[in-house]
Amino acid sequence: MTRILDFDILRHNPRDAASVPRLQRYRLAETSGMTLFIALTRIREELDPGVHFDFVCRAAVCGSCAMLINGRPGLACRTLTATLPAHIRLLPLPGFALIADLSVDTGRWMRVMSERLHAWLHVATAVDLDALETRMDPDRAEAVYELDRCIECGCCVAACGTAQMRPDFVGAVGMIKLARFRLDPRDARDDGDFFDLLGDDDGVFGCMSLLGCQDVCPKSLSLQTQIAHLRWAMARRGLAKAGADHGDGI
Repeated sequence: MTRILDFDILRHNPRDAASVPRLQRYRLAETSGMTLFIALTRIREELDPGVHFDFVCRAAVCGSCAMLINGRPGLACRTLTATLPAHIRLLPLPGFALIADLSVDTGRWMRVMSERLHAWLHVATAVDLDALETRMDPDRAEAVYELDRCIECGCCVAACGTAQMRPDFVGAVGMIKLARFRLDPRDARDDGDFFDLLGDDDGVFGCMSLLGCQDVCPKSLSLQTQIAHLRWAMARRGLAKAGADHGDGI
C-alpha cells in the first residue's frame, strides 16, 4: 500500500523583512526508491516552486543538500523516505548563515575556517612543475587521501555541541583537514606549527568527544580517531612548549 508522506518544511527568507519563520506542510504519495531529494524536487515542481534547497551532484559527493532530517543532519540525496516515518520534518543546518528555507551558506564558513587553519600544503622549497610526482609509501598515501574524502557538507558542525556553543570552534571538518596535512610527508610543518593553529579550546581541546560528528558523517570518516590522535599530539607538544618556556624540558 502506498504511503502518504507529510513534509513539514521550514520556510523563511531572512532577506525579506516581511518573512516570518514557519513550518509549511506538503503532502506527497511515496514512490519506490524515493529519496528526500526526489521528494523535494517533486514538491518544488508540483506544489510550490518557491521552496529553497540546494543540490548539485545527487551522489553524496558535493554535500550541498545537507539539512536536518527529523532533527538529524544528513544528505537529502542519499536518504530514502522508506527509512523515515510518514511525518518528516526538514530544517536547515544550524550554525551556518541562512540563505532561505533549507539553504544555508556553508561555503563562507568553510572558507573562513580553511584560511584560519592554513589548510593547504606547505612546502619548504619552490614547486617544480616539471618534476616527477613525489614518491609516497602506499599505506601513507592511502591514509592521507582517505581524509581527503571529506565533502565539507557541514553535517559534523551541525551535530557538534561545542560548535553550537562556540562560534569560533573549527569543528571536526577543520581538525580533519589539519590531520590530513599532518600525515602528508610533503608538508613542511611540524607539531609546533599545528599546535599554534589547533592547540586551544577553539581547536582540538574544545572537542567534548560526544561523537555526534562521527555519527552523522555521510562518508563514515574516522573523525573521532583522528581527533584523538591530534589531541594526544597537541597535548604532548603543549607540555613540551610549557617545559621549554620554564627551562625544564620534557
